[in-house]
Amino acid sequence: MPRKSMQVLTDSMFYILMALSKGEMCGQDIAACISGLTESRMEIGPATLYTILSKFLKEGLIEETAVSGRKRTYRLTGYGKQVYLQEKERLALCLEDAERMESYEYREENPAMSLI
Repeated sequence: MPRKSMQVLTDSMFYILMALSKGEMCGQDIAACISGLTESRMEIGPATLYTILSKFLKEGLIEETAVSGRKRTYRLTGYGKQVYLQEKERLALCLEDAERMESYEYREENPAMSLI
């Protein structure tokens, strides 16, 4: 079954929305914010960044607020904030599932991963 657009975000998409959840930013500021927040664990290059920003503009998750030469400033729309919060909740549930899985003991007599 094909996924709906923006149903599950890539890491890069999620971090871009996270950066913009703090306010208006240009592309360079978004990349710097993500790099700083993740202590350089995630670096988003210009091609990836601007491809995602273009997709977000098309899908209505962000809007341009200013254009000065080549510099463009973006902010989340109401829909973009909703998508960000939904993905944040989905990821939190994934982590809860992982924690719950680690707390289960497997029955030795059932190798098919029957959980108690």
